[in-house]
Amino acid sequence: MGPQPNIATSAFLIGDPARAAMLVALLDGRAMPAGELAQAAGVTAQTASSHLAKLLAGGLVKVEAEGRHRYYRLGGANVAMALEHLASIAPSEPVRRKVLTLEARQLRFARCCYDHLAGRLGVAVTCVLQERGFLEPTANKQFTVTSAGAAWFGGLGLDITKIPASRRGLARQCLDWTERRHHVAGPLGVKFTDLLCAKGWIRRAPSSRVVEVTHEGWKKFEQEFGLYECDLKAESRI
Repeated sequence: MGPQPNIATSAFLIGDPARAAMLVALLDGRAMPAGELAQAAGVTAQTASSHLAKLLAGGLVKVEAEGRHRYYRLGGANVAMALEHLASIAPSEPVRRKVLTLEARQLRFARCCYDHLAGRLGVAVTCVLQERGFLEPTANKQFTVTSAGAAWFGGLGLDITKIPASRRGLARQCLDWTERRHHVAGPLGVKFTDLLCAKGWIRRAPSSRVVEVTHEGWKKFEQEFGLYECDLKAESRI
């Protein structure tokens, strides 16, 4: 038997509440300085530095220097996927739970899952793409883009033949931690999300993982997917 992955080490690193909070703060794919991560985790700068050193050694984050400053980001999409999957299997909250904040409700509705669209909107779009035969779920948690799907994405301005596939394929099924259903990840998910941003349908919030749908975007989601703002937001209680 060949060498086995050291799951215990990664689990230990993620298991600390402060380190977990830092990792979640980095889930939108952006880089953050240690000071902001300390604030997100509710710890001192010195404690944050110690935690970040451990996360860096464990490969869960990486760091880049810009002048005198150091910025941290997640170690990669695989780390983001692991965090989302852990969130999806977390114990359900008690029935008597406190009312969600506005930002929490917004995150449930639409957010960045590292580099692709997630939340109720991301799942709803994925469901429509499957219902129309543009995407088909296949083995190893992947999606296959059908010929009809390739034509539809092409009409939208996304040539899937020019998207390099990763070692896990072109499109991956990512389990959404709030919806408990799959949204589209992988290179296709990234490029599709970038396209929606470029077209002005959605925009990323400047300081959080929240994704906002523009006025023009709602028109397009209704036109292209049959998704209505009143229905989706009512279900999300925003």
